[in-house]
Amino acid sequence: MAAYTAFPENKTGNLPGIIVLQEAYGVNNHIKNVTDRFAKEGYIAMSPELFHRTAPRGFEGNYSDFNSVTPHTKALTSQGLEADLKASYQWLIEQENVDKQKIFAVGYCMGGRVSFLANATLPLKAAISYYGGGTDTIADRAADLRGKHLFFWGGLDKHIKSENIHIVLKAIEAAGKEFINVKISYADHGFNCDERPAYNEAASKEAWALTLAFLANS
Repeated sequence: MAAYTAFPENKTGNLPGIIVLQEAYGVNNHIKNVTDRFAKEGYIAMSPELFHRTAPRGFEGNYSDFNSVTPHTKALTSQGLEADLKASYQWLIEQENVDKQKIFAVGYCMGGRVSFLANATLPLKAAISYYGGGTDTIADRAADLRGKHLFFWGGLDKHIKSENIHIVLKAIEAAGKEFINVKISYADHGFNCDERPAYNEAASKEAWALTLAFLANS
């Protein structure tokens, strides 16, 4: 499994690590930029290519053609994703200057759901999901969450319904796990991606500030 990696410059001592989980469009320019941004904030960051079983190395989908990625999204399995997440975690903790007690995950779109799965699979300090469609389908894993979880949703998102979000939050509350839930009323699905029509600069900047604060305080 290939992965895009980014390391902080001029940083010494033990550093936190973070797994950046892709949208349905692969580890593309946007995801690489996000990974780089975390590295600039002092995180050892890596983004695994979750389609490695069905797509060529370096695969990037087309934002205007969702059908180009559906063969790969449909081929994903929880078993395969858990194996990939464990491999990603193992790579991070093997870095000589990483703080093994401060490993995080963040995911976008499809990766938002995978970030929830990561928090239920790995000994993470905390995890973040940006508009993670389908998270309700694995809400039964809420009892397995290891770290705090931060959710971002778009109030204008027609892909993820309020009842889907409710299923996730209800399961976490029932499990007694810690979480923060943020719905940005004026944001749509994919609001963080500056390469998508739904990009919302204000929402993206506000979510980034909350993301950094959440990670720092976890």
